[in-house]
Amino acid sequence: MSEGRARVSRVQAGTYRIPTTLRGRVRPESDGTATWDHTDVVVVIVHAAGETGLGYAYASPAALTVVRDTLARVVLGSDPFDTTHTFWAMARAVRNMGWPGIAAGAISALDVALHDLRARLLGVSLIDLLGAARPRVRAYGSGGFTDYSDNELAGQLAGWAEQGMTAVKMKIGSDPADDSRRTMVARAAIGNDVELFVDANGALDRKPALALAERIAADAGATWFEEPVSSDDLAGLHLLRQRSPATMQIAAGEYAYTPASFRLLIDAQAVDTLQADATRCGGVTGFLGAAQQCIAAGIPLSAHTAPALHAVLGCVAQPVVHMESFHDHELVEALLFDGVSPLVDGCLEPRRDRAGHGLRLGDRGTEYRTAWEDEAGNHDE
Repeated sequence: MSEGRARVSRVQAGTYRIPTTLRGRVRPESDGTATWDHTDVVVVIVHAAGETGLGYAYASPAALTVVRDTLARVVLGSDPFDTTHTFWAMARAVRNMGWPGIAAGAISALDVALHDLRARLLGVSLIDLLGAARPRVRAYGSGGFTDYSDNELAGQLAGWAEQGMTAVKMKIGSDPADDSRRTMVARAAIGNDVELFVDANGALDRKPALALAERIAADAGATWFEEPVSSDDLAGLHLLRQRSPATMQIAAGEYAYTPASFRLLIDAQAVDTLQADATRCGGVTGFLGAAQQCIAAGIPLSAHTAPALHAVLGCVAQPVVHMESFHDHELVEALLFDGVSPLVDGCLEPRRDRAGHGLRLGDRGTEYRTAWEDEAGNHDE
């Protein structure tokens, strides 16, 4: 790192806890394995030479402690253009606490912020800095939680189809005996020209998952089965990939936190399409690393949740085929950030006339803020 260059002079971080809602009404949500009633977000801002960079991750509030007590000392004083160096320095810093999970969320938020800062210091969009593969990225609507009534399920999915999305995704797995019927409700709501994706969140065993894959492909035309079994069951995912209908993609990867995690999924031939989440797998650096592994393996990549961020990265990473516009995160990002990409013909289309990734922390949602402090633990309001 050269002397006399800009250095990161300050790190701020905060947490938000935002209730889950449907049509403006607060209510819990469920999938095949869990129920939740809020979304936690960790937001970081890094400063250098009078400019700032913004990053965020959907992570436990405990990630704030990792930022403050462990990673801030790595980032402070670093060259904002040395993003690769800083990424691996952060990875080394969390060796003893463990990289996957909470620490990965903290690293991801900081890496995104540093890339945003780097582009802002240059006065260019992050897409232009990294090099575009496409001007916009196909988005699919994602929600359809297992606790929804038939009317709620149909209304949500049909709404996305009416907005121009060419695929929608629903949750299954909490009641396998009823899953086939629910997929037929979804198909009736979206018509025949919209793809139907399903996500079991690892709720099923291998043979029931295979039987369900065959039924919903034949009856409801489902073309995507995400985590039919646990993403830790590489042999089970491989079995589903080999024996499910040829028209159906088997997908996993949202819980891959490190480069080695993606390699294991690819080497096991466990997925037709790999998923990656930049708010978990190491921000911009980790996401683009996963994309390079997909290129080498000859498989497509799909971006998991965080639509405002992945609208940008999906335009940069060559193997990306689509990105998930997750119901909860759509609402969270529209609440917290200015500059969220618009939906155009079923795609998210980032503006490239804004420096960085184009997102800025707005003045809304402060009632959901649960903490805000700098690297010294000083609290700002």
